[in-house]
Amino acid sequence: MSSSKPRQGRQRPPAAQDIPGLNVEPITDSAALSEFCAHLAEQPFVTIDTEFIRDRTYYPRLCLIQAASAERALAIDPLAEGLDLAPFLELMQNQSVLKVFHAARQDLEIFYHLTGLVPGPLFDTQIAAMVCGFGESVGYERLVQVIARGSVDKVSRFTDWSRRPLDDRQIRYALNDVTYLQTIYNHLAERLERSGRAHWLNEEMAVLSDPATYDLQPDAAWRRLKIRSRKPRYLAVLIELATWREEEAQRRNMPRAHVLRDEGIYELAAECPTQPDGLRRLRAVPNGLADGETGRAILAAIKRGLARPAEDLPAYTEDAPLPKGLGPLTDLLKTLLRLSCEEHDVAQKLVATVSELEKIAADDNADVPALRGWRREIFGSTALDLKHGRIGLGARDRAVQVVRLDKS
Repeated sequence: MSSSKPRQGRQRPPAAQDIPGLNVEPITDSAALSEFCAHLAEQPFVTIDTEFIRDRTYYPRLCLIQAASAERALAIDPLAEGLDLAPFLELMQNQSVLKVFHAARQDLEIFYHLTGLVPGPLFDTQIAAMVCGFGESVGYERLVQVIARGSVDKVSRFTDWSRRPLDDRQIRYALNDVTYLQTIYNHLAERLERSGRAHWLNEEMAVLSDPATYDLQPDAAWRRLKIRSRKPRYLAVLIELATWREEEAQRRNMPRAHVLRDEGIYELAAECPTQPDGLRRLRAVPNGLADGETGRAILAAIKRGLARPAEDLPAYTEDAPLPKGLGPLTDLLKTLLRLSCEEHDVAQKLVATVSELEKIAADDNADVPALRGWRREIFGSTALDLKHGRIGLGARDRAVQVVRLDKS
């Protein structure tokens, strides 16, 4: 279960760089990890970050875990021989301890694939900062500067975190991501509490807490691709190829593009070769692939697609083009969105996207977040008023304003 509610009675931590228990010696011993996790389990919240690499693998390879309380900050070396991560993974499921991340999605993906469970409860400072008016997808470095009055040393940014040993400067760089986060969390949580906006985070936290966010199902992999034809044969073959590639990438723990590039799938789905000679003629298929095991697997996927009845294909619909005349209305809604978000000091991205504005322009009952909950309160209702002429937009002293129109 997710939670974005600030904890009552929490103590403000010292300045991030002054946390007394900051230790640049990573934990490599199971007993030391168990002791540290016991300390963290007594805290109302802990700040967490990870370092990982995934340029040569399908799943991210966890290389370092950083965790901090107000009193202690340590790095954990998951690559250390014999280290049992069980105490930390148990902490990730401790519902009495709030887990604070910045831009949490990739970190949570790592823990989900380690345990099959999403850590919780959660607080994402990037999303909270958007609610608090810090702009679109605000970066950690910016929050450090503005809130913690600190700076992040960029020298170690491109470290290969899989290499050992890591030096003191690299560990300090990594720990900055959780020590400053203590101050950032406290500031944002207090700001949310004062403004009464903590519940605004709930919808986003629910997405982060949903296992489906990280459960990469091969038979849904085709939805990531650009569909270049609506023909049933093309779509059927593309689905089978994308499913095969995803299964193969997962099985071999290899990036998708190392198995077969997207362009290869598009060309294969368009040409539908059923023999090795047909594979050899395609530009997007690497030399030598046609005669090996991979070539045989590709041909088998193509044949499955060709044999698939059209009525068994998943539903695929593209958004219909806007009716004529709605383009200018969408532009007005964009202006209104900006005005509303500036008035309420919240990032536009969190309230509505351009495609959602287009749907509102076309349909009063569009199934979009902007017409539900707190988003409707600060924007959606006003958007419908603008659409139906109950309000207008005007300019005064070079500023755009909402004008109530008298219909009498």
